[in-house]
Amino acid sequence: MIKKLDVLLIRSFIGPFIVTFFVALFVLVMQFFWLYMDEMIGKGVGVLLLLELLMYMSTVLVPLALPLAILLSSIMTFGNMGENFELVAIKSSGISLLRFMQPLFLFILLISGLAFVFSNNVIPVANLKALSLLYDVRNSKPTLNIRPDQFNNDIQGFSIRVGSKDKDGGTIRDVVIYDHTDMVGNNRVVLAKEGKMVASEDKQSLIFMLKDGWQYIEGYENGRHDYTQVRMHFDEWNKVFDLSGFNFTRSNEDMFKNANQMMNVSQLVEAIDSLKRSKLRTVGHINSYMAPYMTLETQGKRTDTLLKRLSTGNYIARTYDSTFLELVPDDARAKLLQTASSNVRNFKSLMDVTALDTRIQTENYTKYDIELQRKFTLSFACMLLFLIGAPLGAIIRKGGLGMPLVIAVVFFVMFHILNITGEKLAKSATVAPWLGMWMSTFALLPLAFWLIVAARNDSRIFAKEWYLRIWRVLKSILSFKKPDIAR
Repeated sequence: MIKKLDVLLIRSFIGPFIVTFFVALFVLVMQFFWLYMDEMIGKGVGVLLLLELLMYMSTVLVPLALPLAILLSSIMTFGNMGENFELVAIKSSGISLLRFMQPLFLFILLISGLAFVFSNNVIPVANLKALSLLYDVRNSKPTLNIRPDQFNNDIQGFSIRVGSKDKDGGTIRDVVIYDHTDMVGNNRVVLAKEGKMVASEDKQSLIFMLKDGWQYIEGYENGRHDYTQVRMHFDEWNKVFDLSGFNFTRSNEDMFKNANQMMNVSQLVEAIDSLKRSKLRTVGHINSYMAPYMTLETQGKRTDTLLKRLSTGNYIARTYDSTFLELVPDDARAKLLQTASSNVRNFKSLMDVTALDTRIQTENYTKYDIELQRKFTLSFACMLLFLIGAPLGAIIRKGGLGMPLVIAVVFFVMFHILNITGEKLAKSATVAPWLGMWMSTFALLPLAFWLIVAARNDSRIFAKEWYLRIWRVLKSILSFKKPDIAR
């Protein structure tokens, strides 16, 4: 049955948990924003589009913010109770620390289950939306910005320079336009003393209304026989530039849906199984690839015998000692050697392609397996950091955001470093994917059990007086002088 003490504990935990979760999520989202800010500014990306991208990225960053929030709120909850002597009163009434942690443990277990559902169903969709949108933003053209005394090449096929611009921002003087649309160099040049920049009504074109200028055209006519030079003067001339390439366009999301980050557990399992079958088929085809190039050894004999001889080197030794080339006529020997060399090169190229295909399949298998393990590590990370944070709070007996925040950051950094290290080791095939992704859990789980035991025994490992007492003992031992034996 739910006791009033259980309700008190859960209420004390929910408040700090909600606050710390959104604070951690906000910090992580801002870190992402500052990281990619240079690639977003100056490209005409609207506020609504930026808010949409931040919403998707905040969803993607939940796996980092959730464990940190659980760790910090656990330390704060139990630290507040320890600082107010509530834990002492609870223990003196005969309630053990494990019994007191039980309702919060069940609550974190519920959060872990919801985290798995969120990681399996929501995060793949958010990854698809966020990464496709980020790809479009990063690859969109910057907004057109023509500055005085600088050549601007933003409009494809044109290089534009203006000597000066009036305060209205539209009147330009000493205009030079190089037209490279026919891809043969500076054969078309427009010079004008002044003009005005005007955008079309649909904002898809930029019109230069030029005055008092010249247009120079050079080129060949009738093939490459007649070289012509044309110079035309104009009083007024409108040069139209197409700006449709500057519009922000969305890519088809189907381009990204086959990536491992965009799949749920069932899709990842299916992809891994497909890669396993494909790899087995590739290995099984090696014998059929070898058969056309090993006709002497494969006629009437089993392929496994050939493979055994190749592996032991008997085939090479016997071929080298044979007098087969001495039986070949001199006029056919060169052709025979050329054919044999060509077959060896073809066989090597075929094996290189097969090896490359196998390596790519192995890398893809590792990526999918890592993503599959990640779906489960998030839930266990929530439980692990709670088992670390709750006894830590009971030991340090400090509430608020001072000491709990420092200790929470230290342990979370340890967890994050171990997690990243294990993932990199798994990606480099140094360790198995499951071992790399669970490395942080395996490393910190014994620490969690040790902290629980220390909290049950009222350990004072974070008490300043305990370290001062140890230092005084060590100092007295180090300052002890041995008696002088010579006297």
